[in-house]
Amino acid sequence: MTVFANPTTGHKIYVQMLGGFQLVADGKVLSDSISRTRQLRNLLAYLLAFRKKAISQETLIDVLWPDGCSGSPANALKNLVYRMRTIFGTHEIPYAKELVVFHQGSYCWNNNLNTEIDIEKFEQLKKLADDTSLPDENRVDCYLEAISLYKGDFLPASCYEEWVVSLVNYYRTEYFKCVYEASALLVKLERYETVQTICEQAIVIDPLEEGAHRYLIFSLVRQNKQQKALEHYRYVRDLFYRELGVKPSDTMRELYNEITKSVQTVETDLDIIKGDLNEQNAAEGAFYCDYEIFKNMYRLEVRAASRTGHSVFLCLLTVTDRRGSLPGKEQLSGVMSELLETIRSSLRKGDVISKFSPSQFVLMLPMLTYENGEMVMGRICDRFYEKTRFRGIKLSADLRPLDAAI
Repeated sequence: MTVFANPTTGHKIYVQMLGGFQLVADGKVLSDSISRTRQLRNLLAYLLAFRKKAISQETLIDVLWPDGCSGSPANALKNLVYRMRTIFGTHEIPYAKELVVFHQGSYCWNNNLNTEIDIEKFEQLKKLADDTSLPDENRVDCYLEAISLYKGDFLPASCYEEWVVSLVNYYRTEYFKCVYEASALLVKLERYETVQTICEQAIVIDPLEEGAHRYLIFSLVRQNKQQKALEHYRYVRDLFYRELGVKPSDTMRELYNEITKSVQTVETDLDIIKGDLNEQNAAEGAFYCDYEIFKNMYRLEVRAASRTGHSVFLCLLTVTDRRGSLPGKEQLSGVMSELLETIRSSLRKGDVISKFSPSQFVLMLPMLTYENGEMVMGRICDRFYEKTRFRGIKLSADLRPLDAAI
């Protein structure tokens, strides 16, 4: 492993910050003891993350007590440093008192200690890999080693600390730059299996990172795994509709066209086609579908209504908080799942539902009067409020008749 300081002793400290916090000093794991106290972990992690510079006492106090410290902050900080040294001392680390240096009102990590940190090695490898004067194979090796160091986001257990947020975003961005640069070089070298491997890992880190999905699908096509590529495209399409309420990008659709062109099999058995058309594991209640399908069904209903004269209504159900704003992502996901279950159980099998946006469902209700439609909407709202486990949520309904086809 690479050493990032000129050591004055034979001792070694290894620190992991990507995907979790771990500190091993002379073969002894100390991070478990340190992590029991949030402020202690916060202090140690900050000193290590910025170990190349002296950090003023005021800066550390603001980091550790952003809402203010009820007592004497300077003394509270000294006490934390003392406790950190004590923990190292109880593990019989001989340089426990030398970990942190205090000079002219500033603290810093003692860089004479042989300290190796994954984020520093990650950045060092990325810098080497970004050097376009190196052969492609060497650049790829550096990118892949950097990618292997990224076990997950920076300090996930401290993700709500103000100073951590910007570094989470920074290292995640740098990680995906590595993934994309490596993938481009690997495609050039026709190493498609490796592209598949690193992109499958990347979408675990962020399932909504479209670029990783694109490279993954492309690599599957180049390996003649067209069926698997098609399945993954459909998964991504559904995921983005469900989570973001957006369509696949033009680039994704071009990939889809490439997949379908390369699939040469033709199905001639009508029974198999009928089986494929049948709804598998049909759920009770209304029919839920993608918005693109919903649009086509709407257009068919408009044409049928102009011919038969029967009534069809559209309803838009919108979720907000009490102030009319969009709820947080995690809360919104749970609310929308509950609302969908309520809608499906409140409507008939002939009614159609689709997700219009991350906070909205659109419904198509045939063979109803306006008054009956209002009753249905009232029933959905009442049932939702009775069952939801989320508080401070507002559900709004807007009911309109379909426009007749001209």
